[in-house]
Amino acid sequence: MTADSTEPMPSVRRLAQRENLRDSVANALRAAVISGELKPGEVYSAPTLGARFGVSATPVREAMLDLVREGLVISLRNKGFRVTEVSDEDLDNVAAVRQLIEPPTIRDVVPVIPAADYPRLRRLAEDIVVAAQAGDLIAYIEADRVFHVTLLAYSGNQKLVDVVSDLRSQTRLLGLTPLVESGRLLPSATEHHELMDMVEAGDGEGAEQLMRQHIGHVRGLWARSQSS
Repeated sequence: MTADSTEPMPSVRRLAQRENLRDSVANALRAAVISGELKPGEVYSAPTLGARFGVSATPVREAMLDLVREGLVISLRNKGFRVTEVSDEDLDNVAAVRQLIEPPTIRDVVPVIPAADYPRLRRLAEDIVVAAQAGDLIAYIEADRVFHVTLLAYSGNQKLVDVVSDLRSQTRLLGLTPLVESGRLLPSATEHHELMDMVEAGDGEGAEQLMRQHIGHVRGLWARSQSS
């Protein structure tokens, strides 16, 4: 099945202000796959995606090759790219590994985050809220990624950050669209400000607990349209 909608997606232009074009396109495409805006099993051509994201086909094609290497899409000769499907078992395993890594890491980094960095981290948390208010899932997924990997980077362990980034790419959050439509995504977005409250208070244990709850949404509230 080929999806050739030309509805524009403005997120790339905003992201491109901070990144080079190829990286911004790749991050937007990755977020579109994770959120389900690019649907599992469907085939998308580079020109069609370029039209949707407001860029030429060339950076889209280059970015999609990055996603092929990550296993998010499959390249189909003379057709385009098919979004891969992920089993519930795989998604459960990804969430379980994230639970092992991220909450204790957040607990450990809370004491080492400089107070001078709090305003910048607050702005990153607010980017998530703004995207949720706008119902922009691509911007939401990308802002969420930036916030979390920025916090994890205070661990000084780049391998850990890379592993978590890869795990996040393997996640599928197909229940986000119904949450946007019902207005229930915003409370999840504001959890990032709650996390920053705990960071600023030096509450590592509280931050760890909230992170466990937050990752739990991946296989619960955010996972499927029928989730409550």
